[in-house]
Amino acid sequence: MNYCADLHIHSPYSRATSPQSSLTGLAGWARLKGIQVIATGDFTHPVWFSHLQQELEPAEPGLFKLVDSAVISSPLCGITNGNTPVRFLLSAEISCIYKRHGKTRKVHNLLYVPDMESAARITKRLATIGNVVSDGRPILGLDSHDLLEMVLELSPDGFLVPAHIWTPWFSLFGSKSGFDTVEECFGDLSQHIFALETGLSSDPAMNRRISQLDSYALISNSDCHSPSNLGREVNLFNTGLDYFSLRDAIRSNDCATFRGTVEFFPEEGKYHADGHRGCQVCMDPLASRLCNHICPVCGKQLTIGVQQRVLELADRVSPLFPVNAPAVFSLIPLPELIGELLSVGVTSKRVKGAYARLLTRFESEFGILLETSLDEISSASPLLAEAVRRVRNGDVIRQPGYDGEYGIIRVFHEGEQQQLGLDPGLLLGA
Repeated sequence: MNYCADLHIHSPYSRATSPQSSLTGLAGWARLKGIQVIATGDFTHPVWFSHLQQELEPAEPGLFKLVDSAVISSPLCGITNGNTPVRFLLSAEISCIYKRHGKTRKVHNLLYVPDMESAARITKRLATIGNVVSDGRPILGLDSHDLLEMVLELSPDGFLVPAHIWTPWFSLFGSKSGFDTVEECFGDLSQHIFALETGLSSDPAMNRRISQLDSYALISNSDCHSPSNLGREVNLFNTGLDYFSLRDAIRSNDCATFRGTVEFFPEEGKYHADGHRGCQVCMDPLASRLCNHICPVCGKQLTIGVQQRVLELADRVSPLFPVNAPAVFSLIPLPELIGELLSVGVTSKRVKGAYARLLTRFESEFGILLETSLDEISSASPLLAEAVRRVRNGDVIRQPGYDGEYGIIRVFHEGEQQQLGLDPGLLLGA
């Protein structure tokens, strides 16, 4: 079965997360996006776990569904959700902060388990180490190695994936507090790590310049704190719709079952380039090195971005992909694309209206961006068809993000839309 899975999200009990990130809210947006499997996030939070126990029931092995799917309503006016089945997979993210080799390490790790009992056992053990109540993503003084050991002991069918591995402040390879190898972090248990999450600021091509990562599958997820951002990165599978088939497809890292990933253009990620947001200074790796990573405006240390950090560990000039590597699709989320075409903000009523009209006609966001023919899109909006063509070809304008500031990816140069004379079309509300 072909399906999409977003395996990193957060509940309303994580800091800076929308109260609309309920199970029904997530399921409603999943149907609009075309996503069939969503991670629950935050199973370590007692109140959220109580919601999971009350509102979910077993479906396929290791997956869960809402007890009452009738409560899934469309988050947008004027559009129905359809009957696409939505499944949930139990997950959590742990912020591990600890000392190793004389340095403070801050690493975020994702946990996946196939049953409520395993989730409860892990949470009970973690509660003896630190506070699991104050945040859906608990901050614990726990070594990543020891967390992995705990998962293997308490949930033999569970697995751990290091999260957004290049983020400067909180990740496996982060410039501020990470390691240089997987083995440095996980030691004698490293063989149990078979996948890494690339994060919004890197893509598989960047990671495949590093030979030590050749044996790892690269997964991509939204890490969304609002359900409307669900699926901004996502994984594509062609395997059984169950926890064990999904896990094994990732472990195999073969395009026959793990079809591919949908990615941000990495420049859009908010830690791609080096920079200092306070001074609005953004630098590519070479310019940053020439000034010794010091902000030329205020003289403070620049935040070293993902691009620079990848280059530090890279031992290849160009990426090398395995023969049967999963495909990679770099996309711009549809609301962002519509916002550019209409020259209005992503959250505007005009964007929401156009988005709803397009989904009514074409069923899902990923259907439009990945599968619908350009001729079909052109019948609704010639301008959108040209935009989608450029995105699919990677022909976009990139302004990189830095030091916590998202980058900007555009399709048209200023004034180009008018020069082309393409009709926006009725479905865009023009």
